[in-house]
Amino acid sequence: MNDDSFRVMDLAMKGYQCSQILMAMALKAQGRENEELLRAMAGLLGGMGCGKTCGALTGGCSVLGLYAGWGTPDSTGDARLPAMLAEFVEWFESEISQRYGGTDCAAIVQDDIRNKLTRCPRIVIESLTRLKEILADHNYDFNRSHLD
Repeated sequence: MNDDSFRVMDLAMKGYQCSQILMAMALKAQGRENEELLRAMAGLLGGMGCGKTCGALTGGCSVLGLYAGWGTPDSTGDARLPAMLAEFVEWFESEISQRYGGTDCAAIVQDDIRNKLTRCPRIVIESLTRLKEILADHNYDFNRSHLD
């Protein structure tokens, strides 16, 4: 188990879930904290609260936006963001759908707490690894905010 795996498990033990864990990992890597952002990420938990799209997928897209997106009308985001999002979504759909029969929480967890305890952390760790690869491929340092 590597440092990321331990940190993911630590955050999960504290009650954070998929989307929040991915964002917390990105913020921590950048040496930042943002309680409001983590609270907002809670809206993606459990497939947006109704078993729809997995929070690791929506949370991962949000992490890419943290690095390459824009936040004010006079700022510009990275024109490569749509391609980065597509790359992550395609990877997620291919890997997770093939393994669990879909990308919705309901398909992944199948209403079984044991699946949630085993599958979800694995998906988050794999998603984090893939996000780091995508960011690196586009010249982003996971450990540095694009605002620096």
